[in-house]
Amino acid sequence: MFNIFIPDRHANNILEITPEDLEKQNVKGIITDLDNTLVAWDEPNAPEEIIEWFKRMGDAGIEIVITSNNNENRVKLFSEPLDKSFIHSARKPLARAFQKARKDMGLKKEEIIVVGDQLLTDVLGGNLAGYYTVLVTPIVDRDGFWTKINRRIEKVIMKNLKHKGKI
Repeated sequence: MFNIFIPDRHANNILEITPEDLEKQNVKGIITDLDNTLVAWDEPNAPEEIIEWFKRMGDAGIEIVITSNNNENRVKLFSEPLDKSFIHSARKPLARAFQKARKDMGLKKEEIIVVGDQLLTDVLGGNLAGYYTVLVTPIVDRDGFWTKINRRIEKVIMKNLKHKGKI
């Protein structure tokens, strides 16, 4: 039952995901979470290293769709200066946003990875939808109200997975 929460890969941060690694996997697209994956959940703008990461991905021909459960204003404020497509109010882990992102990129599932900092939204949603998933360490320890609740549930799941030797 808990296997659906196991990511295919773990990374300390999104900067560890490189165009060179993705090319080896034949990955041409990334569905990425926003809050605590790309920036702290309360940070409105991308820092220089994230801007550079987006540029490197774009130069390598890798499509990116920012997919967030947050509201339109939050996601738009971050995404538009980067000229990146986005899906707000995604309702992850439900499949609708993942399907829309894939359709927007015009790629096959096996050409896309899902990246995020939460087991209950990003990893679960990506796994249920059949994508390769990457769990990144959250950028900051503080979270919004709903994410705090998710983190408590995640701790129980992680403890169970570790106990069973799954991670």
